[in-house]
Amino acid sequence: EVQLVESGGGLVQAGGSLRLSCAASGFTFDDYVIGWFRQAPGKEREGVSCISSSDGSTYYADSVKGRFTISSDNAKNTVYLQMNSLKPEDTAVYYCAAGLICLGEYDYWGQGTQVTVSS
Repeated sequence: EVQLVESGGGLVQAGGSLRLSCAASGFTFDDYVIGWFRQAPGKEREGVSCISSSDGSTYYADSVKGRFTISSDNAKNTVYLQMNSLKPEDTAVYYCAAGLICLGEYDYWGQGTQVTVSS
């Protein structure tokens, strides 16, 4: 059974940091890229970042460049999203997903974790 389980969300003040984790199982981790997405109330889902566990290549949305860092621990089949200098506009439900390429379709999705940044 394919599973993507996010954790690490919470409430933080503006300027603070959080680290999200995405634990993957049930598929060959190296064959997929893992992306982070977010969706705020009333807004469309937005791609935030992506990493290829096979070659380490990464992608970041302009809105998070310089503040967020994605990394992968292949031994643990886990991808992390380190979020620094958080802003209220980063408030959203964050999802991780597995796909074949960063800017393509994603096959598997996690259940999401809430991130709330207070001003």
